[in-house]
Amino acid sequence: MFEAHLDQWTREIADRRVHGTTGVAPSERFAGEAEALRPLGGRAPFGQLRDLVRKVQADCAIDLDTNSYSVPWRLIGESVQIVVLGGRVVVRHAGQVVADHPLCAGRRQRIVDRSHLAGVVGGPAANGPSLAGLPTPLPDLLRPLAEYEAVAGGAW
Repeated sequence: MFEAHLDQWTREIADRRVHGTTGVAPSERFAGEAEALRPLGGRAPFGQLRDLVRKVQADCAIDLDTNSYSVPWRLIGESVQIVVLGGRVVVRHAGQVVADHPLCAGRRQRIVDRSHLAGVVGGPAANGPSLAGLPTPLPDLLRPLAEYEAVAGGAW
């Protein structure tokens, strides 16, 4: 009821009175500009971008519109920036792209890049099972256990 009244008021009053800035009624001005308008040819009328922040869950993923997208396991608990644009879901952490997935049109789907799980117990190996016996380098922030044993005063 209210929308019908508003539509009538727009057509019969607002569009017919002379605009204070242009000095022309909006309906007259639009009639003059309508010839210059062209169809968009199937393109969106504006860039459809979504910029979000999410926390990486314990399952190495972020949730977006009921779907779950994988993120490298080292980012569990971290906040990441999500940009949805052009049918892609791009995940950034500290300014670096850490994941890039196609946008899933379905609902309640799990989109996984198996390389994001490399290094997780029970997950896929980084380059296959042939590397299973090789030692992995320690991250820069970890110390060998022998240093902790020396400080604590004994061997465990």
